[in-house]
Amino acid sequence: MKQQGLVMVFALLVLMSLTVLGVASVSSSLMQNKMAVSMERQSLAFDAAEAAIAGVVFESEDEVLLTDPNKTDPLSEARQGAVINLAADDLSCFNNVDWTNRAVTAANGLQTNVEHTAVGLYNDNPAISSWSRTAFVEERACIGSSNVIGGSNISCHVFVIKGCGRLEGSKFAVANTLSASVFAPASQ
Repeated sequence: MKQQGLVMVFALLVLMSLTVLGVASVSSSLMQNKMAVSMERQSLAFDAAEAAIAGVVFESEDEVLLTDPNKTDPLSEARQGAVINLAADDLSCFNNVDWTNRAVTAANGLQTNVEHTAVGLYNDNPAISSWSRTAFVEERACIGSSNVIGGSNISCHVFVIKGCGRLEGSKFAVANTLSASVFAPASQ
C-alpha cells in the first residue's frame, strides 16, 4: 500500500514538471513571436526611411525638375532656407522648422518633374508613412579637390537629409540620416 501512494506522488511530480516545461515553452514561443513581429515592423519602417532618402536623391537628380523654373528640388529649396545648426537644432523626424519636406507615396511612387510634397502612405498594407527632412548645413571648401578646382569659384554645399518611416499606430518613427555635399558656385 505504501508503495502505491509513493508511485502516485512520483507521477504527480512528473506531471507537474511536464506542465511547467510546457508553460515555459509556450511563454518563450509567444515572446519570440512578439520580438519577430517587432523586428519586422522596424524593418518595414526603416525601408520607408531609406525610400525617403532615395526620393530626395531622385528629385535632386531629376533633369526635368531642375530645369522647370516653377519647381524646386529639395536640395535647392533647402539651400534657399535658413542654415541649420547641428549642435543646437533638433534633428527629429517631427521637427518641421528649417527643413524641406518630401514624401514617398505608394500611389505616385517617384516620378520625374514632380515635387513629392503630397502626404500619403508609402505602403497601405500595412499602412506606412515615409517622409524626408532636408536642411542646409554649411558652405565650405571642398576637401581633396584643390588640385581639380584650385582657384575656381566652386565650393561644397553640405546638406543633411533625414529619412523617416513610421507604421500606422506606432508611437515612434525609424530614421536614417545622410550627409550630402554638392559642388556649387561659391556665394562670396
